[in-house]
Amino acid sequence: MKVLIVSDSHGMTAELEKLKEIHGHEVRYFIHCGDSELSPDHPAISEFVTVRGNCDFYNEYPEDITKEIGNRKFFITHGHRYSVKSDLMKLSYRAKELEADIACFGHSHYLGAEMVNGTLYLNPGSIRLPRGRRERTYVIVEILENAFELNVYDLDNGEITELRQVFPLS
Repeated sequence: MKVLIVSDSHGMTAELEKLKEIHGHEVRYFIHCGDSELSPDHPAISEFVTVRGNCDFYNEYPEDITKEIGNRKFFITHGHRYSVKSDLMKLSYRAKELEADIACFGHSHYLGAEMVNGTLYLNPGSIRLPRGRRERTYVIVEILENAFELNVYDLDNGEITELRQVFPLS
């Protein structure tokens, strides 16, 4: 099962529609980790499981979501409430409390993924204002029986194959 994860689109609509059009046939779930700056009833965000970021002003979005996808538990948040620009300590405490297999977050606009104590921490970067690289990134995670396979995409040029990673599950 594949899950597309994006964050920090900051008002973009055509780009979110493009993601659904390009990957809709292969992806089972779409996740937006906040700062869409779109109303929850906007068609561009309609198929996404979405949380509220620090630039989202619609109270209809939850601050955090825990969702079972396949046989794995996803913890989805924007990250600003967990100080992710400093470190992942607060986020890791919450992920551990929730027994999350994967913690998806944004806020920093930096692409990153690391497995720590059996939990994958994943920031898909930003498709609007990336930091640390030029590519406007999003991620597709495939849930395998004993691993997460991570594929990173540039909104403009497709998959960045050299960033493909497999994270074994313990």
